[in-house]
Amino acid sequence: MFHKKTFITWLVFLPVILALTILAGCAAKLPIWGDPQTGLILKYRMAENQLLKYQLTIEQTQDIEVMGQQMKTETKGEIAFTAKSKGLKENNQQLGITIDSMIININSPQGEISPDMSSVEGKSFDMTMTTLGKELDLSGAESIQYDLGQAGTRDVGSNFQAVFPDLADRPVKVGDTWTSKDTINEKIGSGGIEISLESLNTLDGFEVVDGLECARITTKITGTLEGGGNQGGANLAFKGNIEGTETWHFAYKEGIFVKQKADIFTKGTVNVRGPQEMSIPLGQNMKIEVKLIK
Repeated sequence: MFHKKTFITWLVFLPVILALTILAGCAAKLPIWGDPQTGLILKYRMAENQLLKYQLTIEQTQDIEVMGQQMKTETKGEIAFTAKSKGLKENNQQLGITIDSMIININSPQGEISPDMSSVEGKSFDMTMTTLGKELDLSGAESIQYDLGQAGTRDVGSNFQAVFPDLADRPVKVGDTWTSKDTINEKIGSGGIEISLESLNTLDGFEVVDGLECARITTKITGTLEGGGNQGGANLAFKGNIEGTETWHFAYKEGIFVKQKADIFTKGTVNVRGPQEMSIPLGQNMKIEVKLIK
């Protein structure tokens, strides 16, 4: 026979136990990516040894004015790369990135340049990335270099420092926003340029892309460009402001990045200090497209 106090205690806690049981049952039925109505949980969840092939295309038009003369340079670059998942380590995604092919074509008042990219094709480096898409380490990318003649050498690292978009750190519904920040550093000869970007992301809706159910995210980008270097005996100092927009798609069930289109505009100046000092206005338009091809 139950003691009266025990019976009363049981009656008090019984509704709580039942409620927790019901919640546990609901949680068990909810998929790991959440639900569009109550909030999507966006995370990179690439399975170990999974191979994802991407095509990255960059088209850039740069206008400068030197001593009253307008000069335009058009650049187009294409990189096909494979990302191989090596599983999780300390809850971070480990990726092996292989450059399958790379093409650069530069058309300037000095002529056309299409450098030999055989030095980078087939080369690989390791990337550590959080499950929210923040690139933490690109070991070996700086050693994969190519020659641009008089413009010096470059490495592939800057192309991958922010290649995967950053996801929200909380469940999100249509209309919800989150902010992400990226820093891209590119070495130029003895100097370099630092690009600081801030992105305001909005879950805009949903769309099926190549058979994958995707979250569609629209982004407003602002940022700055700053750096310097030496060219032909003159010291160069770069400074500019960046604005842009992009739309990207993320397959939330599979946890993979599917595609991105961005338009980026930069306006700034290049200050030249040397035998002849001048301040050169700089305008740059860039279109970036990344898409999953396999």
